[in-house]
Amino acid sequence: MKIAMVGQFPPHVGGVGVHIHTLSKELVRQGHEVYVITYPHKNIQDIDGIHVIGTRGLNIPGVRGLMFKKNAKKALTELLERENIDIIHGHYLFPAGAAAVEVGNEHGIKTYVTAHGSDMFEVYKKQPLMRSTIKKVLKGADVVLAVSNALRHEIIATGVKGISNKTRLSWNAVDVNKFSNDVNDSFKKEYRLEDKPIVLFVGNLIKRKNVDSILEAKKIASSNYYLVIVGDGPLFKKLKKKVEEENIRDVIFTGARNDVENIIPSCDVLILPSFSESFGLVLIEALACGKPVIGSNVGGITEIITDDVGLLVDPNKISSIARAIDKMINDNDFRHMLSLNARNRAMDFSTMTIPYDEVYE
Repeated sequence: MKIAMVGQFPPHVGGVGVHIHTLSKELVRQGHEVYVITYPHKNIQDIDGIHVIGTRGLNIPGVRGLMFKKNAKKALTELLERENIDIIHGHYLFPAGAAAVEVGNEHGIKTYVTAHGSDMFEVYKKQPLMRSTIKKVLKGADVVLAVSNALRHEIIATGVKGISNKTRLSWNAVDVNKFSNDVNDSFKKEYRLEDKPIVLFVGNLIKRKNVDSILEAKKIASSNYYLVIVGDGPLFKKLKKKVEEENIRDVIFTGARNDVENIIPSCDVLILPSFSESFGLVLIEALACGKPVIGSNVGGITEIITDDVGLLVDPNKISSIARAIDKMINDNDFRHMLSLNARNRAMDFSTMTIPYDEVYE
């Protein structure tokens, strides 16, 4: 079969891109042909047998999305003129999902959309003007996929006619060969982090990820550790300035990195204290590396973190975050016990299930 994907894709960094890449690789492995239409980037190229098509426009977060729906529709329509596409799959309800649904409906092609989290938890809930647009996408799609049960319930709560019957759970998956517990000391040596435990955050530096609270927790912690923050985003300068002005010790900002699989094995615990999170892909990546995790008691995170692999915290309470970190760092036996269970838990998310009915017909 020939499948056209629309959404974020490498070299763009982010969880949606990782999800599309993992799904596309599995489809190619099974003998299908995959085309991905993604945001503009100067380094667009085919990878892993996947045909990658970059759109026109500015590669500036916050601006590129405004242009992407129009440009993705154009690129997708041009692709349909060249190839006999069987399935269109939009990732993230707007703008990628909207482009996929509109073109799919125009050409009578089965269309899937995947909600990845902030499209529902942030855009739909907090931007009233976008609700009718997102409902139109949900209504127009043949199948709606959600990456967690929490997200599935949120989609059904929109009340779109027939939405319950066509909304399905479709877990994110982790490549347990790429993310493993093979320790590589190069990251520790690069930043000279060999004398203390490492608490690691990986993600976009945006308000929802709640990195500010990790810094506040560092100020009141009883344990002694390095806090490594991997990622970039609109809050990068503000957070770095906070560390400098408030003299928060042993905090390292690396900026965005494309070698996270080499960084996670160097840490002692990974933390994701988001205010909202549909899934938390980095959590299962850390578990695959044999690392215990700390996450917020919200959304899809609660579907990943069990008592034998990590701790859940209240993202609104600095003391809750600080206590969890102190427990992990100060109690070596506890941390070791969680580590022993971590990779087994990751194996629950190690298989990428193809979500298309047509593949199994």
